[in-house]
Amino acid sequence: MEDQKTYKITLADGTIIDNLTLNGNNYISAELIDASIFEGNCSPIVINDGVTDEVHEHMELVQVTTVNGASWIVLRDISQKELKEAKRDADIEYLAMMCDVEL
Repeated sequence: MEDQKTYKITLADGTIIDNLTLNGNNYISAELIDASIFEGNCSPIVINDGVTDEVHEHMELVQVTTVNGASWIVLRDISQKELKEAKRDADIEYLAMMCDVEL
C-alpha cells in the first residue's frame, strides 16, 4: 500500500497548518481548525505537498467542516474577473462616498 501524501498550508501571516491529507479538494486535519484563522489571511497562501510549494496569490476559504472529529478544509482561488469586479465595486463606493451620493 502506498503512503498517503501529507500537505502543509502556510497562511499569509505565517500560520502553518500541517499534517494534512487530501480527499478531492478537501484538506483534512486530525486537529480541529477554527475558520477564523483564515479571515483576512488568504493572500497569499502556500500549499506544500512535501516536495513543492504552490503559491496561490488570492484564495478564500469556502468552508471548514468537522467530520468524525477531523476538520475538512476547502479553499478556492479567486479569479482575475472576481478581483476586477471587487475593485470596480470598491471604486464606485469610494466615489459615491466622496460625492456624498447614496447608492
